[in-house]
Amino acid sequence: MADPYGTLGVTRTASEKEIKSAYRKLAKELHPDRNKDNPKAAEKFSDVTKAYDLLSDKNKRAQFDRGEIDADGNPLNPFAGMGGMGGRGAYGGAGGPRGYSQQDFGGFGADDMDLGDLFEGLFGGGRARGQTGNGARRGFGQRPPPPPKKKGADIQYRLAVPFVDAAAGRDQRITLADGKAINLKLPAGVTDGTQMRLRGKGHAGPGGNGDGIVIIEIGAHPFFYRDGDHIRMDLPITLNEAIRGAKVKCPTVDGPVMLTIQPGTSGGTVMKLGGKGWTKSGGKSGERGDQLVTLEIQLPEDLEKLQEQLGDWVDPARPREKFGL
Repeated sequence: MADPYGTLGVTRTASEKEIKSAYRKLAKELHPDRNKDNPKAAEKFSDVTKAYDLLSDKNKRAQFDRGEIDADGNPLNPFAGMGGMGGRGAYGGAGGPRGYSQQDFGGFGADDMDLGDLFEGLFGGGRARGQTGNGARRGFGQRPPPPPKKKGADIQYRLAVPFVDAAAGRDQRITLADGKAINLKLPAGVTDGTQMRLRGKGHAGPGGNGDGIVIIEIGAHPFFYRDGDHIRMDLPITLNEAIRGAKVKCPTVDGPVMLTIQPGTSGGTVMKLGGKGWTKSGGKSGERGDQLVTLEIQLPEDLEKLQEQLGDWVDPARPREKFGL
């Protein structure tokens, strides 16, 4: 591993807080769950973790700064100060202390000595730290974490939701790849293309199941249309309903309601039905916008009787005067 300070992108004088902050940022960016298609990210994630393990340990960091251990935690000179373990042997032969010979140790030379026994004496019994059961060295530093196990692949679903169900936030039924059907609660303010994640509902893998990704597709409606948190529609009324006033049925996503038309109502008038709009994403639970109804006066197909009734009457109003016409 390279210089741990360089791996984390901090200086050698960095504080514990700066080291921890740098590690958290890099771990978040390189985490295998966020980089499933980038195997190099897992290697970098492992390097960043090892660098943090070393630098977050005050003793190990001091040893590294003094040049006593390397970036992996291994002593740079593990035999320093051990009586010159070079030459032919630890004690006997050319490198041994004065007055000792190979025969003084039962006839065993340096090539015949069990280094495991030597380490046992140095480190207080048991196998040497960093040594495996078969004698293979792993180094004196902290054991590197095993590579993260990869989760199974995600499964993508497309769920067609009727306009009226999406507006009112009604639960939907969906059948998953394993054949099980579940009730899916739509999020408030759901929009066309909203993605919902079902944890553990994907393919199986060594690191656990992937997720199910549900993409919402909201269907169009023949006369409702969405305007933010509101629902709009155009409602036709007859001429006599506009002139005399009336109570008429008006559709909503929750079913029809009675709408009161005041006498003398003009075409283009917008009436509000409170709480009959779209579920609000940022509001209280269940809170909804309004339904805005634009009234359209529909003339009769047979205009002869209407003309007879009007006779020579001409409306004196000047509705386009505000346009300067």
